[in-house]
Amino acid sequence: MQLKSISLIALCLLGLTELKAQELYMPRNIKNAYQAGTRALDGRPAKGYWQNRGKYDMTIKVTPQTRMVDGQETVVYSNNSKDTLKRVMIRFVNNVHKTEAPRASYASNDFLTSGLVINNFAVDGETIKVDGKNWGTVASVPLKKPLLPGQSATFAIGWSYPLSKESGREGQIDSTTFFVAYAYPRISVYDDADGWDWLPHLGRNEFYNVFNDYKFAVKVPKNYVVWGTGDLLNPNEVLQPAYAAKLTRSYASNEITNIASAEEMKKGQVTKQQEWNTWKFAVNNITDVTFGLSNHYVWDAGSVIVDKKTARRASVQAAYDAKAKDFPHAAKWTQQALDFFSNQMPAVPYPYSKMTAFQGYADMEFPMMVNDTSTPDLQFSQFVLNHEVAHTYFPFYMGTNETNYPFMDEGWVTTMEYFINTHQFGKAAADSLYKAFRVKRWILDPSAEQDQPIISLGTQVSGSGYGNNAYVKPSLAYLGLRDLLGEAQFMKALHEYMARWNGKHPLPWDFFNSFNDALRQDLNWYWNNWFFSNNYIDLAIDKVSIKGNSYNINLKNVGGFAVPFDVILRFEDGKQTVVHKTPAIWKENMKAASFSVNGAANLKSISIEGGLFMDATPADNTWEK
Repeated sequence: MQLKSISLIALCLLGLTELKAQELYMPRNIKNAYQAGTRALDGRPAKGYWQNRGKYDMTIKVTPQTRMVDGQETVVYSNNSKDTLKRVMIRFVNNVHKTEAPRASYASNDFLTSGLVINNFAVDGETIKVDGKNWGTVASVPLKKPLLPGQSATFAIGWSYPLSKESGREGQIDSTTFFVAYAYPRISVYDDADGWDWLPHLGRNEFYNVFNDYKFAVKVPKNYVVWGTGDLLNPNEVLQPAYAAKLTRSYASNEITNIASAEEMKKGQVTKQQEWNTWKFAVNNITDVTFGLSNHYVWDAGSVIVDKKTARRASVQAAYDAKAKDFPHAAKWTQQALDFFSNQMPAVPYPYSKMTAFQGYADMEFPMMVNDTSTPDLQFSQFVLNHEVAHTYFPFYMGTNETNYPFMDEGWVTTMEYFINTHQFGKAAADSLYKAFRVKRWILDPSAEQDQPIISLGTQVSGSGYGNNAYVKPSLAYLGLRDLLGEAQFMKALHEYMARWNGKHPLPWDFFNSFNDALRQDLNWYWNNWFFSNNYIDLAIDKVSIKGNSYNINLKNVGGFAVPFDVILRFEDGKQTVVHKTPAIWKENMKAASFSVNGAANLKSISIEGGLFMDATPADNTWEK
């Protein structure tokens, strides 16, 4: 009787241990958000979920000769939280160019600038003395009057700063071409998990922004065209009638047409010939706005139906130097990308009215714009453009925190990139590109930095570790999940997650919980394995036992990741049989698996092959009979 009791207790303890092992680590601040009722454990925003918002009205002047940007903005900021805000955090990313700013990498003299100058700062008409001289990329401004829950305040800010001569994500492209991003002081995110986002921008990590409404006017000299986020409100005020008409026609056309050639730009035929033109744009419920300008870039445009149910179209545009070999294709590539993403993966209609491909040096995404480098390799250029356009969904449509959790956008976009490359270039080319450009950089590097858990904060891992945690490992995790669930279930859960968190700020736990809830499955074993571990990919055939034509394979999971794989049986006559195993084979035992396959007397060898899931030591993946 006593033995039975001990056994029963042991079984209960074992069950509790297994249950506990399936829990996901959650930081205390994230737990607090769930306990406060802003997020629900079923993966949905809870009834108490809130977001603060701003309405921005900006006038920005760019003087090409001096590279100076001067601006004035009015921001109506709404405090939808339950907290009383006694200060605001103002973020100005371009201060990363200041000589004294901390950075993640070396900066040349042409990268450095004097940084932001605050010319005036007022809240609800009351001036606040603000000296931006000692500001970094984020600064605290105490409020004279606290902003109470449910109240709004109007901020009026005047500023100026120089664009850097060396262009990266923003700056000077050539002497008369500029990409002007992160160009305005913005109120930083205040959310239910972290409060104020005070993390400095160091140049490598990406961003976390508020969903705001924007109106902005960009004042530039005549003969300069401005391409920007949002809808151009006044084409007839800034363009000569023939060019305004061509642009308007392009909004309803599948054909890519040239709006303005380099020769027409050079002759001053394109814009109105007043000394300065003011280009006006507007867009709502978006996380950022940006723009580029040039007095000699070629301009192409067309459109594509992105929602077949409503026949809604999105404009596709390209702005580039006439010498580029790849950018004459950019508008057509953008058209193809928006069609694919809207209808196939993620099969969510492109949510905005426009996408512009601008030739620069960044290979960087912005809402409704990409800033890409020109290359002579057309396939690679299209590959890069596909990736940057895919970011529309992650992080802009979903509002993820790229700074802390880059895998929530880069991992998904790397996955989308693979699917569109398969569609456009064929599976063999897409597989080769994915392995060469993505997986090899990780799996062939055995350094400890590579095996940090994906869930590690993006601010806490260094260069190569950051890249592999952000892009490669999470993408493989998503592809493995698709293999585990099947296409239909995978897409069902993805669509549910995106529908729940569109326009909001999901955390990793919202993603994990949403998939669990949508599928009525406990996938925590998979999340733990891929996102919270130091695993890598390394399978090894330990032993093969033969009984007649049945071959029992004992397989070790040395690296630990729950990966799919193919069992390849090769025969003396040159034939082969393929048996596929999904990640489910590792659910009960992450370290080892045993299974049988049917062979024949003339079996020559058995190999374990992962395809995209490249093995760190492939030499031990084959058994010779």
